[in-house]
Amino acid sequence: MILRARTVLPITAPSIQNGAVVVSGNKISAVGPWPEIKSKFPGEDVVDLGEMILLPGLINAHCHLDYTNMAGLWLPPKKFTDWIPRMLAAKAEWSYTDYARSWLDGAKMLLQTGTTTVGDIEATPELLPEVWDATPLRIISFLEMTGVRSKREPEKILAEALKTLHDLLHPRCSVALSPHAPYSTSPELLQLCGEVARKDILPVAIHVAESDQEFEMFTYARGEMHDWLKKNGRDNTDCGRGTPVQHLEKAGLLGKNVLAIHANYLDEDDFGLLAKRKASVVHCPRSHLYFSHQPFLLDKLVAAKVNVCLGTDSLATVTKTGKEKLALNLFEEMQLLARARPKLPPKNIARMATVNGAKALGRAGRIGQISQGAFADLIALPHKGKTRDIYETVVHHASTIAAGMIDGQWTIAP
Repeated sequence: MILRARTVLPITAPSIQNGAVVVSGNKISAVGPWPEIKSKFPGEDVVDLGEMILLPGLINAHCHLDYTNMAGLWLPPKKFTDWIPRMLAAKAEWSYTDYARSWLDGAKMLLQTGTTTVGDIEATPELLPEVWDATPLRIISFLEMTGVRSKREPEKILAEALKTLHDLLHPRCSVALSPHAPYSTSPELLQLCGEVARKDILPVAIHVAESDQEFEMFTYARGEMHDWLKKNGRDNTDCGRGTPVQHLEKAGLLGKNVLAIHANYLDEDDFGLLAKRKASVVHCPRSHLYFSHQPFLLDKLVAAKVNVCLGTDSLATVTKTGKEKLALNLFEEMQLLARARPKLPPKNIARMATVNGAKALGRAGRIGQISQGAFADLIALPHKGKTRDIYETVVHHASTIAAGMIDGQWTIAP
């Protein structure tokens, strides 16, 4: 079919007024001005979207669908170590049904707000693949691994994750690895994950340098997180040897397939190290605000040429005000970033939610852009304003999308 719209926004190329996109099966076979596409593809079915911006679906590089229905349970904590026990206690009380319902509710939110691909941290792998089949989303499920509390051997933890990875084959969804964080895993597990990821070219997502307490723990071998984890049986002899990012480097984990989630607290050497290893950083603005972290170091990361993308994190770390209904919504993440950085061009923000996320997830050229050969993952937003404000309109879109398509199939019909 041919999709025609007032504006086609490929992201990786200039916008096209009165543009059109040709969809063949689940891929894009052509994009260009409507008169040109019309003459090259006569007789094809045409869907005229009218006064719309047609752009690639958004890429949510970090989410916890499992925890969607924990939205608004807790006020922002004074310290990160105050929040962890609350989360662990809430998880222990939930059943398989609770997690499944929460996961599916979150997936529905993402579809309605324009996300077509999500990098989701999966703490309940028993949900797979049934939940995959219940949504049209393109999903990379990062299997969460810890091991500090359980005292399980790193080799067994990884072997279990790899078995799940190899057992779950799906045409649209896939499995990857997520050692949870440096403080909740052993250096041995990080090392093993790095070796497997490089060998099999697997994405790896890890929460790192999320809090000032984590930074203090690893850099100086002291502080509340350090003492609390030591009391809970963690072997802290790996602390006091460098920042959390440098800890990943020493374990051999950092690489171009690594998503460094949050990376809020960095020293001057960390920027160059992330850039050298070609790791990506995922920023989650609403979660960042919830914990009152120091201002995100975006300028220094960009100056070092680190790929920075966006995620929603979970709704358990989004502040609820009044009776508002919280939702997983990447547009709200973009808008909060725009408010925090009014001089940041809207085009740059839109790229963080599309092509940058695709690169981080190892899907560059296949998602996050409208180009020949890319998957037909598309969304449409109403637009009746001036065409020079295209990216401004995209970033500040304030409702559900008008239409959506994943893999060449309508998820929200126009």
